[in-house]
Amino acid sequence: MSFPSARKALAAGLGFTTLTAVLVAGASSAGATAEPEPAGPPPVELQLLALNDFHGQLEPPSSASSSSKLPGETGIFGGAEHLATQVRALEAESQKQNTLTVAAGDLIGATPLLSAAFHDEPAIESLNRIGLDYASVGNHEFDEGAQELLRIQHGGCHADGCADPDRPFEGADFQYLAANAFSEEGGIDDTLLPPYAVHKVQGIDVGFIGMTLEGTPGIVTPSGVEGLDFADEAETANRYAEELQAQGVEAIVVLMHEGGTQTGSGIGVDTCVGMQGPVTSIVPQMSDAIDVVVTGHTHQAYNCTIDGRLVTSASSAARLVTDIDLTLDRRTGDVLTAVADNVPVSQGLPKDPTQTELIAYYRALLGPIAGQVVGHAAETLSTVRETLYSYPGTGSDGRPTTVKVLGESPLGNLVADAQLAATAQDGKVALMNPGGVRADLVQGEITYEEAFTTQPFGNYLTTITLTGAQIQCVLEQQFVVGTVLQPAGITYSVAPNGTTGPAANPCAGTRVPDDQVRIGAAAVDPSASYRVTVNNFLADGGDRLTLLAQHTERTDVVAPEDDLAALIEYLKANDPTSPPATDRITVLP
Repeated sequence: MSFPSARKALAAGLGFTTLTAVLVAGASSAGATAEPEPAGPPPVELQLLALNDFHGQLEPPSSASSSSKLPGETGIFGGAEHLATQVRALEAESQKQNTLTVAAGDLIGATPLLSAAFHDEPAIESLNRIGLDYASVGNHEFDEGAQELLRIQHGGCHADGCADPDRPFEGADFQYLAANAFSEEGGIDDTLLPPYAVHKVQGIDVGFIGMTLEGTPGIVTPSGVEGLDFADEAETANRYAEELQAQGVEAIVVLMHEGGTQTGSGIGVDTCVGMQGPVTSIVPQMSDAIDVVVTGHTHQAYNCTIDGRLVTSASSAARLVTDIDLTLDRRTGDVLTAVADNVPVSQGLPKDPTQTELIAYYRALLGPIAGQVVGHAAETLSTVRETLYSYPGTGSDGRPTTVKVLGESPLGNLVADAQLAATAQDGKVALMNPGGVRADLVQGEITYEEAFTTQPFGNYLTTITLTGAQIQCVLEQQFVVGTVLQPAGITYSVAPNGTTGPAANPCAGTRVPDDQVRIGAAAVDPSASYRVTVNNFLADGGDRLTLLAQHTERTDVVAPEDDLAALIEYLKANDPTSPPATDRITVLP
């Protein structure tokens, strides 16, 4: 008698004993009585505590910030001090013999000043103290390039020097995994870091495959991924799942820095409502050998079954930890059941003293610059973007759902205004990528640290020349790649019933009618040339907005030297600063 596959057992939510009873009942036939099968050995229990998109959030996000909130939950959440306490509590509560802590990328990069000022060594030390075991790389792990990522893994001083010569950085105690990031020269087998790890749990081998999204080169500054190539997520997972099975590993978990988003009403941290996004197409392409997929990148919370397997995500900034309970067959090593619970990390939890000590140590090294007041916000300047329009789609469960296209945010527009002001002698238009605006500026005093957290990348400004026709094409390409730029000096209207052009020819789209684009008070002339301010990331075609890279007459701006300096100068010149209107992109009937 053969047992169902582990995936079918998972989908049915059946333990080993229950499965045996069902199969015995199904084996009965007329005139015969089925002999009960002998009970097998009890399964091995394994607890996985999963997180993603930590982004060096050692201290709790401000209670007034959207980054401290969670859908469907009341209260405020996040911060390493509380995360460490929650992890310890879940370990104790489960009373399981085996617990591993895992992560799905973006643990570093785009971090607050307290971590970024020390090249994210504080973030790694914090995760070491929490007890992280395995993590996939994310796109932000490549912000400072491959060699810096290897230093983060193995330790040693940064090229800028040691943060504290008497306390050298020893690197990550956990293992980064990078199955689909490999050397262009060496090929797919020459991965930057190990593609997977095998952990023995009471005699059973459990495999962990880690990887980032294939599209990492399109959302990272080119210097960060120089010399590297990135492979398809599903193909990579399947390749290494087969390799693991050849070694006798049957319990396989993928840690993947790519995800999705819930859409519609009734969304909570433990729901799976109207799922959209890459994860809904990647997971069904994965081998049946893969049992659980821990995801990230979209900063969302969800707890799903997709294609018969568990798929989870734990929001971002240490606001959640996913508690995954697995049972493993002692005889086959396969996963029998997998269930998960997304547990909010309340700021009401006690603070872990080892994290508090770490924060105090780096606060002392940072010195007084963090608290310098650079302006005031008359009201909270929010990163929350307004919905331009919605259209019907289909969720991962095949049910109808609503897809939202997001446009402007008050803070996104303000950052674009600041960049245009910094280049007013040259630029007439500014365009800012919304993913580069990282945190709200809450009402009241704005410190240097808070401004840094909003603009943490150190991108420099540049002015480029585009024709009116090229600007029109860039606006159309936004809807192809799903990134609507934050505009200054330009207004336009969007047609919800228009068409999105194909990736190979985004200019063929009709989302932005030609006669609806205006720079200042004048309609855009397709044949005229315009100077446009962007950061160097966009000027190089970042966020897959490749048409911006087809510019001419590029001028890199040296004063102010970067986007943060431009923001601070604008805040000082407009103190107190009020939220700009979000009326630069309008929607046609």
